This record gives sequence, structure tokens and C-alpha cells, in this order.
Amino acid sequence: MLSAQKRIQKAYENAKCISFDDSSKFILMSDCHRGDNSVADNFAHNRNIYEHALKYYFKNNFTYIELGDGDELWENRKFKNIFEAHKNIYRLMVKFHRNNRLHLIYGNHDMAYANPHYVQKYLNQFFDDVTDQKKELFGNDLKFNEGIILKHQNTQQELFLLHGHQADFMNSVGWKINRFMVYYFWKPLQLFGVFDPTSPAKNYRELLKVERRIKKWMLQHHNPITIIGHTHRPRFPKPNETPLFNDGSCVHPRSITGLEIENGKITLIKWHISTTGNGHLFIDREILEGPKNLSLYH
Repeated sequence: MLSAQKRIQKAYENAKCISFDDSSKFILMSDCHRGDNSVADNFAHNRNIYEHALKYYFKNNFTYIELGDGDELWENRKFKNIFEAHKNIYRLMVKFHRNNRLHLIYGNHDMAYANPHYVQKYLNQFFDDVTDQKKELFGNDLKFNEGIILKHQNTQQELFLLHGHQADFMNSVGWKINRFMVYYFWKPLQLFGVFDPTSPAKNYRELLKVERRIKKWMLQHHNPITIIGHTHRPRFPKPNETPLFNDGSCVHPRSITGLEIENGKITLIKWHISTTGNGHLFIDREILEGPKNLSLYH
């Protein structure tokens, strides 16, 4: 059985490599946990914020990279129900895909996407209730990766992207057991405000373990910039610290977070609902950390 270090190394060795330069623009988000719009759907309350942000990034020529747990396939066994609840979101993602600006990583909550046959079966087409016909959704060329390496054309600097569950035994090797527990036990209790204590997003000790194991791998491999999700805790290290970044999540109580890469710099941002002096609501983009030159992280 592979150790956490070997699981992370395997994700690195099998990662898809994408070349970029200082003119490239990426937005990294994760942990949307798109559900069925029920009370247990943690994504639903941020759906409008997320849609607005994606429209902004599409209009401004960003490439969207989702670092896992985009869809909540533990609480919901049928993608159809998730699709029906958030059709407008998937239509936006399809626009990114058709413009070759969409890259997807699978996490523990959407581990099913590691199987190309599952992706082909559920994400290729959808049934249109209006026309009573099947229509193309993402098409048959959509692929999910365990990891992605962004490699700078000039400096050869690498940014290793993965979900992060590889550092967590029960959410990688034992993910089917955790899925069973969530579906039959924790999801019903969530309706009463009780959350899964084994999740790093809900358990601070588990969160620290995940970060510590990934940092250990980084130290053994000359500290490449590594960007994860999984724990839902945004991280933006200083240039003299271990360069482990985290894009946060899209299920914060009143906001979504992400990491922008533009002009050779990285920035931690937050999108949230704000108000004007007249009491009007609007969706605002706020810089939390950065921008910092990627070249500062060695």
C-alpha cells in the first residue's frame, strides 16, 4: 500500500504538463461541492457569486483550472441531479472547454471522474427535456487529471497542482468507506448542523496533518510551488516560507476564494456580496494576498 509521500509522487509523475509564460492568465478554484440544490447543497448559497466570477474570468480570457471536488458525488450519486440544479454553471464551464480554457482535477468527493468511462457516460451528453433529445454537454474529449504541472516556458519553473487528498489515507485509499459514511450517516446529520469530523475542512488537526505531509514531499523534491485545495483553508506563503498554496473553497459562508496567476504573479482573491452606501447589493472582487512574483518562490 502506497504511503502519502508515494501517492503524492505518483500524482506528480502522472500529471498533465501545461506550458505557460508571463502573458498567461489562470484562475484556480476548488471545492465547489456542487450539489442538488437541497438543504445539504453547500454550493447553492454561493452559486450567484460563483457564476458572476466565472463570467468575469471568461470575458477576461482566463483559463479556469478546478483543483478537485467540483461536484459533490458523495452526497449525490447521480450527476443528473447536480446538472439539473446548476445548468447555468455547466453551460459556462462548457464555454471555457470549447475555448480550450478548462482543465479539471479530480478530488476525493468526485473521485469517480478518475474513470474515463464514467466521465464519458455522464458528462458527454445530457437529455434536453424541452426537445426530448440528447444534446452534447462537454463532448467526448473531456478528461480529469490527478495532477497538473504548469511549467514556465522561459524559467522552467514548475507549479504542481493537485487536490491534496493524496496526503489523507481515508480520503484517498479509503475514499469509498468515507463516501458510504457521508451518504448514509453524515448527510442526514448535516441537516441538523452536525458535520463530518473526519473531513480536514471541519477538523483542524486533520488539516494540519495534510499540510505537513505535503510539505514533507515538497522538501524532498526541492520545494516546487505546490497548490492544493481539499482543506478549504486559503494559504498564501511568504517567499521565504515553504511554497504551499491553497486556493480555499467555494463553500465559505458568504464568499468564494481562488488564486489568480497573471503577468507572472500570483494573487489570492475573494469574491463576495457587498453593499453600496445606498444599500444596493453587488458582487465584489477583493485581493486578500499578493500579487507576488512567482520568481520570488524558489
